[in-house]
Amino acid sequence: MELTKSELEIMNVIWKADKPLTRGEILRYSNDKTWKDSSIHILLNGLMKKGAISEAGFAKSGKTFGRVYAATLSGEEYYSSKVFSFCGKEGVADFFAALIRCDGVDAQMLEQLEQIIDKRKAEL
Repeated sequence: MELTKSELEIMNVIWKADKPLTRGEILRYSNDKTWKDSSIHILLNGLMKKGAISEAGFAKSGKTFGRVYAATLSGEEYYSSKVFSFCGKEGVADFFAALIRCDGVDAQMLEQLEQIIDKRKAEL
C-alpha cells in the first residue's frame, strides 16, 4: 500500500492516538500538517479506498454526529512492509545494522530492541 505524505501524516495521528478519531479530532491533533483543513474529506476517503482506515462508528461532534475512523493496520505493520518491499528479505539485516548505527540510537534504545527481538524469538 502506498500512502501519500498527507495520508501518512493522518495515519501517524491515528496511530499515535491509539483509538478511533473523528474528523475534528484528526484536524485538532495534526499540528504540523502540510495539507489544508478543507482537504480532510478527500484524504480520509482516499485512505478508506486504500484500506488503511475504516469507519468505526459515529460520535457526537457539537450538535451533529460524525464518522469515527480507525486504522486497519498498525504503524509497525505499515513501516515493516515498506522496509521489506524496499530491501527485500535479504536486505533487512543490512538495513537494521545501518539503522542502529544512526545518531540518536543509545544504549536504552538498543536494550528495547533486544527485548523486542527476544520476544519475537520466543514466539517463533
